[in-house]
Amino acid sequence: MTDRDEFLSWFRGPLFDAELALHNGDAGPRRALWSRKEPVSVFGAWKDATGQEEIDALFADLAASFSDCTSATMDLVAFDVIGDMAYTAALEHTSVSVYGKPRTYTLRATQVYRREDGRWMVAHRHGDTVVDESEG
Repeated sequence: MTDRDEFLSWFRGPLFDAELALHNGDAGPRRALWSRKEPVSVFGAWKDATGQEEIDALFADLAASFSDCTSATMDLVAFDVIGDMAYTAALEHTSVSVYGKPRTYTLRATQVYRREDGRWMVAHRHGDTVVDESEG
């Protein structure tokens, strides 16, 4: 298995599962896949965070806001693995309750990963909401 194949297997398996858990109110799996080494950062669709303390608080806030995920898919647009670093650019399509109200949205998400002790870990995420220009 090549580095790219191994990374894709992780992206489509444990990483996707962790995102699904977050959208059902459980931040634990997502946090387990995020680096505990600095720097770490999120430029989020709703909130930003830099450093371990802010990342922990952000993930807890997100988990508290999400429940009842009925659909989640990730369309991988681009990715690469270069040594112990990797990146992804994806469209994340989600139907979930946010603070108890059903919502459906698409995020553009770019993430940076580093291999630490043989495991892929997320070091940075940038997500923003895709706006349908035809809606006005």
